[in-house]
Formats: sequence, C-alpha cells, structure tokens
Amino acid sequence: MSTGKVAQSAGAKADAKATKNTPLGVHLLAGGIAGMSEALVCHPLDTIKVRMQLSKSARRAGAKPRGFIATGVQIVQKESFLGLYKGLGAVVTGIVPKMAIRFASFEQYKRLLAGKSGKPSVSGTFFAGLFAGVTEAVAVVCPMEVVKIRLQAQMHSMSDPTDVPKYRNAAHAAYTIVKEEGISTLYRGVALTALRQATNQAANFTAYGQLKSMLQTAQPELEQLPSYQTAVAGLISGAVGPFTNAPIDTIKTRIQRASALAGETAWTRITTVSATMFREEGFSAFYKGITPRVARVAPGQAVVFAVYEKVKKAVERLSETTNEYSE
Repeated sequence: MSTGKVAQSAGAKADAKATKNTPLGVHLLAGGIAGMSEALVCHPLDTIKVRMQLSKSARRAGAKPRGFIATGVQIVQKESFLGLYKGLGAVVTGIVPKMAIRFASFEQYKRLLAGKSGKPSVSGTFFAGLFAGVTEAVAVVCPMEVVKIRLQAQMHSMSDPTDVPKYRNAAHAAYTIVKEEGISTLYRGVALTALRQATNQAANFTAYGQLKSMLQTAQPELEQLPSYQTAVAGLISGAVGPFTNAPIDTIKTRIQRASALAGETAWTRITTVSATMFREEGFSAFYKGITPRVARVAPGQAVVFAVYEKVKKAVERLSETTNEYSE
C-alpha cells in the first residue's frame, strides 16, 4: 500500500473516531483516574505555590522573597513531609467530578461548535475549552479551592498531635467555613476562578489538540499515540496557561484565603487586594508562585492526558469486546 493510501486510511480512521460518541461514563472513569493520578504526583508543588503566593516577606525591609526550593524545605522542616500534602483531601474529593465535568463538557461543547461536518475547527476547540473551564470552575473548582487554600495556609506540624489546627481536614474545613462565614464564602473569588479556568482550558485543549493532530499526521500507521507522546503534548499544553493568567491566580488565592468583610463586594475585593499587593509588594508579587505553578500544572497535564487517553482507550476496547461476546 502506498504512503498516500496509508495516510488516507489513517485520516478516515481519525474521522470515524472523531464522530464516535464516547459515553459519559467513560469520560467520568478516565477523567477521575487521571485526576487522582495528577493530585498524588503534583500536590506538593501546589502547596508550595500557595505558600509563596500568601507570603508577604517583601513588606519587611531588606527581606528577600523566599524561593521555590526554600519554601518547600521550610514546610518540611517545620511541618513534616506530610505538610506538603495539606489540602489533598479537598482536591481528591473534587477531582473526580472536576475531571468528569471538564472532559465531558468539553466534548459536548466541541460537538455543538463542530457544525455539520462533525470536525471542530481550532477556534471551536478554543471556545469549547473556554466554556468547559467556566463550567468546572462554577460547579466544582471554586468551593474546592477555598477549602484547599484554607488548609494549605495553616502552618502547623502534622507530626505533632498536640499542634491542633483550626481546620482538621477538608470536610471539617468546609463545615467550619459555612458555619462561621456562610455558604457564599465557598464561592469567594468565583469570577477570577472561572476566568483562570477558562483561559487555562482554552489554551490547554487547543494546544493539546494541535500537538496531537501533528503527531498523528506524522505517524499515520499508529492506531493510538504512545503514552510518552501524549504526555509530552500534555506537558507543553499545560505550560501555556499559567504564564497567561498568573496575576489572576495570585489575586484569587489572596481573596480566598481571607475572611469576608461587611459591605464588601466582589469587585471591591479584587481592586483592594490588587492595589494593596502592588503598593506594598510591587508588580512581581502578581507572579509569586509562578515557578511551582508551572512545575505543577505542566507535569500535571502530562499525567492527566497520558492516563486519560490510556484509560479511555482501554475502557472502549473492553466495551467493544463485551459487545462482541453479547452478540
């Protein structure tokens, strides 16, 4: 068979896959396993990022901002290695619905934007990712992150049973926040969270889709890309978002860490926090935690896409085999 026919055959297979509707349950299972894998591997980097964003060392005369490695070492020294996993419960609790909503809603939006051809354009993929990011932010991410950040901000030793923090775990933190500050507190910073997730997923899915398409075109003989290739594509696509919206993420973290003030609106919170940061800590404060954030998000997306594609394909094959035996 000629090279042209092989490429044509591969293209036909790709088109058939694109029009095939994967059941929602497959997205749920593959996304949940992928999200769990990401959380276990990358959560320590997220804790370091949050501590760096909450650090106000620049206010003290002559004090230099603590770096990525120094922040991690300090957490381990003062709070034990388990201190790096503070807030993991909140992440794990929300990771399955978060990933299920992300991938399932992205596929739904992508189909809606694809038109009659069934093949979404680059702009269609971008907007599908944008809408998926907003959907996951409102449904899961914002409440989860408020709880996670409150837990991560506590500086106590997890190896000392007498050092009892205000929030004991994710469930207790959520209960205490709602009891003391009201359920609306779980949605503090929701606009910024939605903006961050929207820009992240728009960039993420668009870059990943283009990279995956290029790899498939270059290797038409492969039915499925190797895991290392989907991981590399995920690594690159995952690094794009953090550089575009780092200030949004830092402002959001400061807002979600603090308790609400009487008469304060969402807009005044954003402007007050932004102005205070710029006045007291300088422009660089908006990019605090960018190193651990990229170091966490990029490998995280590598894990997510590699695991997601592998699990999704395995479940689809199992389903096809089951259907064959049932016929």
